[in-house]
Amino acid sequence: MPEDSALLVAANVNVFYSTGRFFRGYVWIPRHGRPLYFVVKPQTFEPSPDVVCIRKPEQIPGEMDRLGVETPRLIGLEEDVLSYNDVSRLMKVFPQAEFFNSTPCLRAARMTKTAHELELMRYDGQRQVAVYSRIASLYRPGMTDIGLQIAIEGELRREGCLGFPRVAGNLMEINMGSVLAGDNADNPSPYEFAMGGAGADPSLPGGADGREIRPGESVMVDMNGSFNAYQTDMTRVWSLGGLPEIAYKAHDCSRSILRALEREALPGVEVCDLYFRAVRMAEEAGLKDFFMGHSQQSAFIGHGVGIELNEQPPVAPRCKVSLQQDMTLALEPKFVIPGVGAVGVENTYAVRGDGLECLTPFEEEIILFNQE
Repeated sequence: MPEDSALLVAANVNVFYSTGRFFRGYVWIPRHGRPLYFVVKPQTFEPSPDVVCIRKPEQIPGEMDRLGVETPRLIGLEEDVLSYNDVSRLMKVFPQAEFFNSTPCLRAARMTKTAHELELMRYDGQRQVAVYSRIASLYRPGMTDIGLQIAIEGELRREGCLGFPRVAGNLMEINMGSVLAGDNADNPSPYEFAMGGAGADPSLPGGADGREIRPGESVMVDMNGSFNAYQTDMTRVWSLGGLPEIAYKAHDCSRSILRALEREALPGVEVCDLYFRAVRMAEEAGLKDFFMGHSQQSAFIGHGVGIELNEQPPVAPRCKVSLQQDMTLALEPKFVIPGVGAVGVENTYAVRGDGLECLTPFEEEIILFNQE
């Protein structure tokens, strides 16, 4: 932040990030001095000199004058997140100020986690693993991918999942996750997901499409891990009986990629180097045509994760961000084998001084459904 500046935070995710709770209103974060909280709803906060109840943002300058808080020359607004109308309105509230886009600095701040945030994410991983350990027994003969997803969603909610994954970007939509059976994994999606899926309806073209789970095809499960404000991202693969040899070869390649990245993803390493390492390993295994999709391939192998499922940084070829201690990443080197489906593993990691700490430790083999 520039010296003579402040942030006026209004987006849901950043209100929570800066306060530890969600309310409708605004958080004033000066370059120097204490923050102020302008609450529209609910007006149930404990009385405090830092909490001011308002009906509309136009009241903020008057309340700041009353509190003896000066308006700085520069004010940061979340221009990449708020609507054009919201940004225009807030600019008119402070007619003498200049403005800058605060979205990049807030996203950068959220990339690295505090000890408290990491503990919340470790808890998410433990609960997500507990549910995944029960998935094999959820299968019933004749079950569809949607039927399996419903059963998994029930287990997640009983385990304490909030049922709502926050995602970044106005072009991203998702329900509680994705179950991809067979060739549905090769259906391209307009969303920025590693794997697509046709979905149950054209209005939400992603994930399970209602097909029956069949022998000889994979079932990739990538379901929600949000048990508090934070979340973990995790993918595993199940099947009815055996799969063709190439599916196991690709799945083992995914695991080998993760083992390499776990060792090499050290503080100071550029994120793009992780991407190029994964691509090289897929090419060396002769699996390039199936890596990160088949009919449509994704140009990334992971992403940041935290309050939002897809935080910064993307693990992509043009991302020059250097890894930092306590960043959290979801790494998902996956493959789509025509006629079989998707294979591969996704884990959520914390960057540590000696490599990556896995926050989603669970068996990584292709797991057989119970058919008793």
